Amino acid sequence: MSSVWRIVMSYYVANGVSSALGLLLISSAIHWGLGAAAAGAASIGVIVCIPPDQASPVKGKFWQLLPAAVLGLPLFFAVQALRHDALLLGLLVVPAAFVAFLAGAWGKRGLPIAISMMFAMVFSMAFPDHSGAGALTSALYFGLGAVLYLLYAPVANRVLNGRYRKQMLADTLLALAQLMRSQAEQFMRTAQADKRDQAPLIGVLLRQQAALTDQLQGARDLVLESPNSASRQRFAAILLLVLEMRDHLTACELDLDALNAASGSFQSMQGLSDVLHAIATDMEGLADALLFNRDAPTVPDRRPQLAGLSWDAEGADAESALALLARGLASRVGNLSDDAVRASALARNVAVPDLALIRLNWQMFVSTTAWSWRPFLAVLHWDAPPLRHAIRAALAIGFAYVLGLLLPWGTHDYWIVLTIVVVLRGSLAQTLERRNSRVVGTLIGCVLAGLILSLHAPLWVMLLVVTVAQAVAHAMALHRYLVTAIAATVLGLVQAHMIAAGASPVFDELERIADTLMGVSIAWAFSYVLPSWERHQVSTLVTRALNAQARYARSSLSLGHAQHMESAPELEWRLARRECYETLSALVQATQRALSEPRAVQPPLEPLGRILAISYQLLAQLTSIKTMLLIRRERLQLDQIAQPLAHTAHTLDATLRGAQPVAAAQHTLPDADAARELLTDPFEGSLTPWLLRRLSLASDLAHKLAQEKSALHSQYS
Repeated sequence: MSSVWRIVMSYYVANGVSSALGLLLISSAIHWGLGAAAAGAASIGVIVCIPPDQASPVKGKFWQLLPAAVLGLPLFFAVQALRHDALLLGLLVVPAAFVAFLAGAWGKRGLPIAISMMFAMVFSMAFPDHSGAGALTSALYFGLGAVLYLLYAPVANRVLNGRYRKQMLADTLLALAQLMRSQAEQFMRTAQADKRDQAPLIGVLLRQQAALTDQLQGARDLVLESPNSASRQRFAAILLLVLEMRDHLTACELDLDALNAASGSFQSMQGLSDVLHAIATDMEGLADALLFNRDAPTVPDRRPQLAGLSWDAEGADAESALALLARGLASRVGNLSDDAVRASALARNVAVPDLALIRLNWQMFVSTTAWSWRPFLAVLHWDAPPLRHAIRAALAIGFAYVLGLLLPWGTHDYWIVLTIVVVLRGSLAQTLERRNSRVVGTLIGCVLAGLILSLHAPLWVMLLVVTVAQAVAHAMALHRYLVTAIAATVLGLVQAHMIAAGASPVFDELERIADTLMGVSIAWAFSYVLPSWERHQVSTLVTRALNAQARYARSSLSLGHAQHMESAPELEWRLARRECYETLSALVQATQRALSEPRAVQPPLEPLGRILAISYQLLAQLTSIKTMLLIRRERLQLDQIAQPLAHTAHTLDATLRGAQPVAAAQHTLPDADAARELLTDPFEGSLTPWLLRRLSLASDLAHKLAQEKSALHSQYS
């Protein structure tokens, strides 16, 4: 039940309610002042502007929505003008669909604009002109609704900005807690005596890392914008702590292989797992306090609990190398505990944010809000996935349009086109997911709409139903598409019944179901037309990911010379860290999508899986090195590590970028197994042996990555 309430109190539900309230206010006001026909056209203008209206920074909000209105208005007018000429209307719809889906060139920002443009045409096809007013008059009412929403949405976004910040931060903390629990399961598996059948959780961890990376960018954009008040600075500081906690959590993956290989079982790994679960619970409590406007809880320091764990293994004492590795793992969990305590103190306003660090991140890590022609020009070549998807979508919509004209019922032929618009996506995996959700959602939505319409409720009840359905459909579109499909079906059926009640009060739900089934079938079939299989971009993504890791390695190892947070090495490292996580996240997502593709066109999954696992291990090694250089510097002998740092930085950069032959791992550092015997107490002793071991392991992992990349490329040739 707590998870349901977290969804109800989330930023995306608040955004959905805000957009639906705007629709209700604008359509009601125009209905009262200008009549039902004007309100119907104006409500379409509002609906067309809603898709790009997401919880976002205050700056640039108007410009974020403007393309939907500017591009939607002429399309709505043109469809109204040509609605009685099927041939001319088809010659408009198909090329316009191609142009609309080219908005995919702008990525996540462009897709809502494509949806808005298609909504403008589809709902114009659905809009009956009972009043006898011409296309120009209907378009003016459409424009009135769009303009009013363009004025409403930035104001609502500004009013909700403080709430959005808290909700977005809370959602990020919940994603971090989920990742912590998965990592704790890794500890549990290390603690179990029988490890033969224990499948690694690397795949789960990588998927959750990718999800957290996407969530963090949205949170950066919102939370780091203009941190000019005490509360905003606290939220920004907590978000930056989340970034550090993600690093410490990544480093917790280290040495588990060595501990798994131990002849005995470290029973205290169970205790370590319990501590990490407890920290995850602390983060969830902090998130709930933000969501429900409660006082933030005091998070206890878990280090005393960690210090009380016994690290004796079967056949090994507490000073053995394996026991020291386990204590090192406990130290990294201790870093997580330290940051959790700081986050709680910031939330309770008993700690002061680091304004210098906030200034360093402000604007440097926030996505641009300006529109540029560069992404569009970059896809104007035959192999570009957005261009191929635009052609694919235009062909599918053209086929659906002709089929709708030929069907014997043909009263709501636009439903087939609408289904294709919301189901057909750039990859087969996404299309299949939407196909299934759309069919099930339509069936459930038709049943609910039938029950609602059978009540013959008064107009105000119907308006309330439409408002709630719009809120749910918009809120859950990117999070639970099945729920969106149900709400959108209710919204479409009830709204169409209200608009067309004067002409045809009888509504055939079987027609809706049949059109939906045809629409998803067409979308599914056309997803194989001019496909952009993942194998065509995986090789490029692997190269990008390895280059990003080379940059991250170079900047991480240069932190041995950094003295202040404002220094250039520190900024360079933060930029490199973001690029590293983002490129690795893109590779994980591409691999996931490839699993749904036909086996004959799948990329080589085995070497790709190894590349992901090794990349995660290398990221963990570099993160651990960074932690020692930044926050444990006083326990390092800087004169002893300067040369190994420089040498390893050069080795990793050359190996990962392919400038060094992949014959053997060549480095002058001590062997990792030999270095393990020199380790000291990670809580109190010198960390120099630990750092040297990390450097050796990182060099070996870079060499393995280069080998796997070479093997992957050889399978392509």
